[in-house]
Formats: sequence, structure tokens, C-alpha cells
Amino acid sequence: MTEPPPIPVEAPQPETIADPELTVDAVEATNIDALQGVQRVAANQPTMQLEAEHVETLAEPEERKAEHMRVSLDDRVQRPGRGNGLAAYQFDPLSLPELDLDQVDTSCTLLGKRLRAPILVGAMTGGTAEAGAVNRILAEAAERCGVGFCLGSQRPMLGMASDAVRSFQMRDVAPTTLLLGNLGAIQLRDHCSGKDLERLAMAVGADGMFVHLNPLQEAIQPEGDRDWRGVFDALGDVAASCTLPVLVKEVGAGLSAATLQRLRLLGIAGVETAGVGGTSWAYVEALRHRSRTPQAIAGEVLADFGTCTADSLVLARAAFANRVVIASGGLRDGLEVAKCIALGASACALAAPLLRAARQGVDAVETELLGVIETLRVAMFLVGAPDVLQLSRTPIVRAAPHHQS
Repeated sequence: MTEPPPIPVEAPQPETIADPELTVDAVEATNIDALQGVQRVAANQPTMQLEAEHVETLAEPEERKAEHMRVSLDDRVQRPGRGNGLAAYQFDPLSLPELDLDQVDTSCTLLGKRLRAPILVGAMTGGTAEAGAVNRILAEAAERCGVGFCLGSQRPMLGMASDAVRSFQMRDVAPTTLLLGNLGAIQLRDHCSGKDLERLAMAVGADGMFVHLNPLQEAIQPEGDRDWRGVFDALGDVAASCTLPVLVKEVGAGLSAATLQRLRLLGIAGVETAGVGGTSWAYVEALRHRSRTPQAIAGEVLADFGTCTADSLVLARAAFANRVVIASGGLRDGLEVAKCIALGASACALAAPLLRAARQGVDAVETELLGVIETLRVAMFLVGAPDVLQLSRTPIVRAAPHHQS
């Protein structure tokens, strides 16, 4: 492929956040006071082979990002069907734990970085002034709490625009914590070699890169990419040539057994489940349609299509016995984090509850993260696990259906 020019790396500058009105019928009920979007501008390009009256037009990337942040906080897209599957699992509590709670150690090492707890702020957004402001809030909170931070898709950086690059640069507010970059599999196939992926990572100081798989989201998205041929081979080529850790993640439909068996053949550092049970990106994209289009109908029907988080986690650990497995998909608290560690997760990523807190600022996100860490610590105390390694070896059982909540 043609060698792209170097990505400009500039010191982060203060951003002025625009605050125009966003008018989208499908998301009128959703309100993020601190994150006003921009008006939709149609690009008059069909997105699929349908009758003309059923075809949506394309939104500009900046508008799509603004809409994603808005709609992702709509209650309808949160756990729209099945749960994440973790309610089916229960610990056997110890009323005689023989531990000092103050000595319970939640720390761990992930991809060479020491973390206060096996927790990541999950990938959410990036590429616009609004998204950059949100990322800075989340990244600063991650640094304060000693947990990892994941960037949203760095697709806007492929154009090498310095403003887009700056919106992803977080090292001034998160100088020491684990920071993971992110790019879509389609963009990887069409635009990136291993060296290109390294440039994206270096431009933001990332310790590794996620490549995200989102075929369901793309199929429903008005401006989605629907040709997924060649993605597996592109993943293999990049994983073999990139010197940084490359991980593959889903974005809400979970990694199935069949997908994991293919991914294990690649030289990737690990996977993230992002299973069914959290934000439904199929439903997010359905709500972005201006009317009841065939795609919108499909998104509603397929809102919880895929593999739930708990099942995907168990399958991922079986397929990637000695590699990183990050659990995500509807995780909301420290007890769910503890369950995931016991089921085989190396770490856990949380997104939606932290995005909600980000509307109130860094302190609010820090409070939420510290609450997750403390809940994890108390749960470890109650099951007799003095550290994360012991928690990973702690029995956890599948409860009878009438005991599940």
C-alpha cells in the first residue's frame, strides 16, 4: 500500500467546544447537556440497494460522533433484551474470610503496566472537539484512579488532520496509565499496515492497539461499511508486522466460539469480549435513522443479537488460554468485575456508567471508578481472595434459574 505521510504529533492545545443545536427526530428525548452535537448535513449517497424512498443519506463523521454520544445514553439502548449473563453466576461467600480487608490487593499488571485494579475505562468516542473533551475527563479520572484507558476509534486520524490528532492525545492528563488506541477492522483492511497502526499508536502515546469488529453495527448504520471481505487476512498481516500489542474486540455483539477459534490463529495479544448485555450499537444505529427504514427495523429486531458477555468470556478464556482476555459488555459494578475475573478475565472494561458520570466532570468519574474498585475489594474479602490472582482461582458457580436476578 502507498506509504502515508507521518501523522503530525502536536502538544495538546485547549479546545473550544462548539455548542450548536442537533435536530434528529429519533433522539429528541436524549439529552447530554455538556455534549451538544452539530446539525445533520446529508451527503445524498445511498447506503444499500433499496428503493429510493427507503435510502438514508450519509451524515458527516463529526455529526455521527455527536449522535453516537447522545443516543448511547438513551435508556432504550441499554440492555434492551437479555442481560450480560453474569447474574447466572454466584460466589460461595465466606463469613470467616480470615483476611484483613485493608490488606486485600486489587492491583494487577496488564500489557506491562501496573494498574491499581483490573479495570479499564472502555472505548467510547474521539475525533471531534466534543469527543476530545469527554476523553480528557475520562482519561484524567483513569490516571487518578490508576486504571487503564481506551480511546474510541481513531478513524478520524487517518486523514492526518492535526485537530483530529489532538482530540486523541491524552498523555498530558494521563501520563502514566495504560493507554490503548483503537481502529476499526474495515479501516485496517483498507488503509493500514502494521507500521501504519504503530504510527497511530505513537501519535497518541498508546501502549497497544485495539482493532474493533462491528459488522452488526455497520449493517444497521446509515453510512455503514457492508463489505467485510478480506478483514481476517488484514488482521493477520498487521498482527504479524506491528511491534506493539494488537488486540481484537467486539463492540456489543460478543465474540462467539467460531470467531474466537479463527482469531486464535492470529498473532494477536488478546481479545475483548464486548458481549451482549450492555449498550446495543445496533439499536443506537436504528435510532439514528430519520424514519422507520428497513435498516432501522433490522436494528430493533437484532438489538440483542450475539453472545452474552459471560458466555463470550468463558469461550474467550478457553480459546486464549495464555493471552489477554478483557471482559466487557454491560459491566456496571465491582461485583460484576469480580465475577468476570473468577470466570477468566485478565481485566474488565466499563463504559456507559462512566460516560454518564463524565457529564458532571472528572470528580464524578473518579467517584464512580473508586466505587467499582472498593466493591471489587470487598467482594474479594468476602470470598477469601487476598489478591487478583487468588480471585481468578476462586470457585464461582452457575446458579439455578430461580436464583438468578
